[in-house]
Amino acid sequence: MTNRQLWRKIEEFKLDFDSIDFNFSERLARDNNWNVEYSLRVIEEYKKFIYLCCISNQPITPSDAVDQAWHLHLTYTKSYWKDFCESTLEKEIHHSPTKGGESEREKFSDCYNLTFERYENEFGQKPPSDIWLDKTKRFKDVNFRRINVNNYWLVKKPSKALGTSLKFFGIIILIPYLFMNAKDNDAPIPVIIFIIIVFILIFMKGKRGGGSGCSYDCSYDSSCGSDGCSGCGGCSD
Repeated sequence: MTNRQLWRKIEEFKLDFDSIDFNFSERLARDNNWNVEYSLRVIEEYKKFIYLCCISNQPITPSDAVDQAWHLHLTYTKSYWKDFCESTLEKEIHHSPTKGGESEREKFSDCYNLTFERYENEFGQKPPSDIWLDKTKRFKDVNFRRINVNNYWLVKKPSKALGTSLKFFGIIILIPYLFMNAKDNDAPIPVIIFIIIVFILIFMKGKRGGGSGCSYDCSYDSSCGSDGCSGCGGCSD
């Protein structure tokens, strides 16, 4: 490893404490609908990503799961800025969301590829695929929203193949059948129109943003030199 001593310090850094009833890993699991075991694995990968930020002289990009751990840690301001950055890393690692657009998407894609290379070089293995999704999924599955589950039901959409089949069935068979048999079934036209609208809304894809990834902003770091900055960017839709 480039800096084994630094990695040991990062690895030993605590985010969970026995004296706390609702720990970091539990909050991370709750916020993302994960189990705690997966959350703990993500935290380990988050630490690896931060280590790579520290030893890399080029910008790198986290997976979405790792980025969620980063987002949460940033809200623990004392833990992140004082205990982690200042005392453990001895440098500031800044989270700089993407500015959006095609050029940013391409840049972040390259950053993500570089992260995988750095990861394998430093840790001697490929990152776990259930936490570090491949590049296509990483920058495609970003249509997230923060919602209150006390007010909304969450229903999983069907698979792509099943969704396509249902759309075909609805458009080619079901909708014409409803119109042709509206009088026989005493089904008023407004009811049929309502069914069609609901059908469309269920399968309508949300509008996507301009991608996500990393940015390199030297204005945050007065120690930034010719070998690059310490600030690695995170993800924003």
